[in-house]
Amino acid sequence: MTTIVNPNKSLSVNPLKMSQPLGAALAFLGLNKMMPLFHGSQGCTAFAKVVLVRHFRESIPLSTTAMTEISTILGGEENIEQAILTIMDKYKPEVIGLLTTGLTETRGDDMNRILLTIKEKHPHLRSFPIILVSTPDYKGSLQDGYSAAVESIVSTDYGDPIQDKLCSTNIKSQVNVLCASYLSPGDVEEIKVTIESFGLVPIMIPDLSCSLDGHVEDEYHTTTTGGTSLQQLRQLKHSCLTLAIGESMTKAAIVLEKRFGTKYEVFPSLAGLDAIDSFLWKLSQFVTSDNNDQLISQAIPSRLKRQRRQLQDVILDTHFYFGGKKISLALEPDLLYQTSWLLTEMGAEIQAAVTTSESSILKELPFDTVVIGDLKDLEELAPGSDLIITNSHGTSLADEFKIPLYRMGYPVYDRLGMGQRCLIGYSGTMRFLFDVGNLLMEEEAKHNPITLH
Repeated sequence: MTTIVNPNKSLSVNPLKMSQPLGAALAFLGLNKMMPLFHGSQGCTAFAKVVLVRHFRESIPLSTTAMTEISTILGGEENIEQAILTIMDKYKPEVIGLLTTGLTETRGDDMNRILLTIKEKHPHLRSFPIILVSTPDYKGSLQDGYSAAVESIVSTDYGDPIQDKLCSTNIKSQVNVLCASYLSPGDVEEIKVTIESFGLVPIMIPDLSCSLDGHVEDEYHTTTTGGTSLQQLRQLKHSCLTLAIGESMTKAAIVLEKRFGTKYEVFPSLAGLDAIDSFLWKLSQFVTSDNNDQLISQAIPSRLKRQRRQLQDVILDTHFYFGGKKISLALEPDLLYQTSWLLTEMGAEIQAAVTTSESSILKELPFDTVVIGDLKDLEELAPGSDLIITNSHGTSLADEFKIPLYRMGYPVYDRLGMGQRCLIGYSGTMRFLFDVGNLLMEEEAKHNPITLH
């Protein structure tokens, strides 16, 4: 069992974690025709917008209640009301995601009462879905805010679904898929395509693959231009199974089970042979409804079987460069779990691990100690490493120690393609092994040029 070290420092010297409101906004951006609304000052929203724009290089729709010093003291009810009415009038969203910030959480605004009062005052808002989530940015991290938003998404009542031919024909093979914060739009797309190849109909929650994948629309839109639709959210109750990708999605899966009786399976990782095999085996078992191993194996698409053989070859080709290498990580808990296990399976040694917040998954890491801290902690632990894996804020640290850096997590602002990069599944694992293997090979060649021959 991994020992979790929490230094309880009075300040963060070089922050690693992003805020809860940023994580919640990211989750909301995976819903179609959505407008995330920050209840706080303009600066709270501006910070999140800058981070997301730099990471995805896309326009990001965000709004704010624009709290001032006076409204902070007297209460923000009027600001929330005016913001919602303005959004409804100008942007015409189908869903609004209302999230709190440290400013309003510290003041203690009764958000449920405020929303109830606003809906009573404006009858046309009574049936309109406004998803409320509490995300104080003075505690927790991006992953915590994201998972809290997903819980609120699956807890909200969206009314009865509109019946159509699509709903009636696909309802028996429909599954809910809860996607954790570490999954990029490219990762979500890979999961969706994989599930569809088994003849299943996935409802991705949230679906970043359609909203933040990087695409040009025919015309300008003021809300999100893709993602999980309102009709799909109304169909959640009819799914036969919930697949939770990432341990942080467990609470949301439990919510769906309590509300609709939907059984769920949690997959902490989708990288590496064992993890992907388990996921595909479960899908195949579900579609065959049989315990016969031969029938279950036959239900796995030939495309995926070929990719598996390709990954086996990639592992053979790259393991020479991973074996015995010391790697330091600074990532959110779910991503830390997936990445560290894959590296360990490849023969690498985790020299140091830093993460952002508490999580039950941290006790199951493949090394002895993990620190809940910041990049200053990584700076003290990383010297002597062969590779550092963290976000773009680790660039100066890597340059100082002359250690190669592989960028993962949020934000990555000095590399292109973050909206479409896929690092899960057989194909994504191959890309990760090639990317990291090439970095390690280049570094080894600098010190041992003869190895090139």
